[in-house]
Order: sequence, then structure tokens, then C-alpha cells
Amino acid sequence: MLDAAARFLEARPRSVGEVRRRLRQAGYREELIEASIERLTELGVLDDAAFARQWVESRDRAHPRGEHALMIELRQKGIDGPTIAATLRERREAAVRWEDGPTNDSDSERSAGAALEVTAAERLLKRHTRALARIGDSRVRRQKAYALLARNGFDPETASTVARRFVETLGDDQGQAAIEDAPTHGPMSPGSD
Repeated sequence: MLDAAARFLEARPRSVGEVRRRLRQAGYREELIEASIERLTELGVLDDAAFARQWVESRDRAHPRGEHALMIELRQKGIDGPTIAATLRERREAAVRWEDGPTNDSDSERSAGAALEVTAAERLLKRHTRALARIGDSRVRRQKAYALLARNGFDPETASTVARRFVETLGDDQGQAAIEDAPTHGPMSPGSD
């Protein structure tokens, strides 16, 4: 059974919850599942904190999401609340260190966390610039941008601010230029969300 768990881990890192679920679905007895998970944890193959950090870093790079969406995804992967909170706090603290240098100020952490959310939201909209630029009416374009951000877990304030700013910078007369300058891996091309 340890082999079955190891094969499941070959494709990508997994959380303890994912491995437990997979082994239960395969029909293994509970005591064998727990023994395998304990052994894999001792070997360092299973580590929920490391998995959560890696998941968030991967999402920040490839598929920007808001903190709320990241929280839901980690919950679905079987990560417990304290580990999720610690991982997201580390993410915000890293943003503080990146923005301002070392500090212990909780206001700085909140503002850097907000800046991190804004940056991620802007990156997401930039990936979808081609499709959004095709929309002629700026009001509809703003609504579509807002909806895209909301679906990806950004809070209403961030979604509203970033969508409005995006539409203002895009402008009605810049639509064609934006289409030509946008990355080719937009929402209509293969390999996108």
C-alpha cells in the first residue's frame, strides 16, 4: 500500500488529505492508511505546510487568485485551517519584505497584502486583455473585468478598483492597440484558463 501512495505522489506533491482520500477510494483499511501516511510523513514525502506554500506560490505564478480563492482551494485539498492561515500570513509577510523591507507593523502587512492582491488581479486582467479589449462598451468591459476578478477570489473592493483602473488605462480608443500588444496566451488561445 505504501507503493500505491508513492505512485499517487509521483505526478505532483499532494496533501495528507488527498493521499488519505485516494487510499480510502482504493479500498485500503483505515489502520493501513494511517500507517502509510505516518511513514510518508516521517520520510518527509508528505508535509501539508510545504504543500500549501508550494500550492500558493504556484498559483501566484501561473494562475493568480485572490486570498479567498486560495483558502478554498487549500481547504479542498484537505489542508487544515491553522496551516492555511499560516501559509497566507507568510505570503503577506513576504509581500511586506518585498515592498518595504523587514517590519513588524501589522498595518504594513495589511497594506502589502492588499498590494499583493492588486498585483495579482492586474496580472490576471493582463492575461485576458485581448478578450476584454474586444468589448466596445467600456461599462460592459468593466463589468466583465470585475466578474473575472470576482470569480477568481478577489474581494469586491480590489475587483472594483482594479477593473475600473484597467478600463481607464485601456480606454475606448486604445482597444485595438491593446489587442495587438497583449500576450498571445490570452483566454481564447490554447493553454489558458
